[in-house]
Amino acid sequence: MGRSRRTIPEELLLLALDPATGTTAQPQSLDLGLAGAQLVELALAGRIAPDGDRIAVVVPRPTGDPTLDCALELLRRRGAPVRAVHWIGGPRLGLRQVYLSHLERCGMVAAVPGQMCGVLPTTRYQATDTAISREIRNRLDSAIRTGVPPDPRTAALAALAHAVGLGKHLYPGNEGRSSRSRLRDLIRHDPMGGLVAHAVMDVQNGAVAQPRRGPAATGRQGAATARSAAEPARGVPMQPHRGSMARAVAH
Repeated sequence: MGRSRRTIPEELLLLALDPATGTTAQPQSLDLGLAGAQLVELALAGRIAPDGDRIAVVVPRPTGDPTLDCALELLRRRGAPVRAVHWIGGPRLGLRQVYLSHLERCGMVAAVPGQMCGVLPTTRYQATDTAISREIRNRLDSAIRTGVPPDPRTAALAALAHAVGLGKHLYPGNEGRSSRSRLRDLIRHDPMGGLVAHAVMDVQNGAVAQPRRGPAATGRQGAATARSAAEPARGVPMQPHRGSMARAVAH
C-alpha cells in the first residue's frame, strides 16, 4: 500500500481538528472512530474482510504503513475473526497522538505547545495546509448535496464522521440539520464502513458485552461466557482512558 494517498484515520482526524482552537472535536468518540477507521483502511487494502459482525484477516501481508500493520498483526494473532465492537471498544491509548504526530511529520499540522490553567502542559494542533482539509470536506459536501453515491473511501469516511458525532461539528445549528441527516444516510453506501460505524455507535451505547447467541449457557459454559463478556481477550481493546492523552492533547 503506497503512501501517496491519505488514510481514512488521517482524514477523519483532519476533519475533527477545529481550525480556530487547534483541538479535536468529540475526543472520546474520536478515539473509537480512529480504531474503526483502521479496520476500513485495512479492508480497502484487501487485508481483512467482514464475517458477519466480525472481522477476519484474509491477507496477513503488511501494508507498509506501520500503524496499520500493528493493527493487522494484532488481528492476525487472534487466530479467529474478532467482533468489531470488541476490537473498536478496546484500549487504543496513544492512537490519536500517533496520528497527530504523523500528520505533523508530514507537514499537514503544526504542534503549538501551551499550558492549561497556567500549569498543565498542553499541545494544540493547527492545520498548516488548509487545502487538504478543504478537499476532504468538499468530498463530503459533494456526496451530501448531489445525492450521487460516493466512492467507498468517502462513504466510509462519512459513516465514521457520523458515528463519532462530527455531524454537529461539520454542519452546526438548525441550518445544518438536513446535512447531518444526509451524512447519516451515507452509511449505507459502504458495507465495511457501515459495519464499523455501527460498531462505534454500539460501543458508545454500551452494547458490547454480549455476543449474539441463543439461550444463555448454564454451569461451566455460563461462567466462561460471563468471563468473556467482562474481560476482553488479549489484544482486543476496551474503552480508552483519557489520562495521559488529556495531558498531551488539549480537548
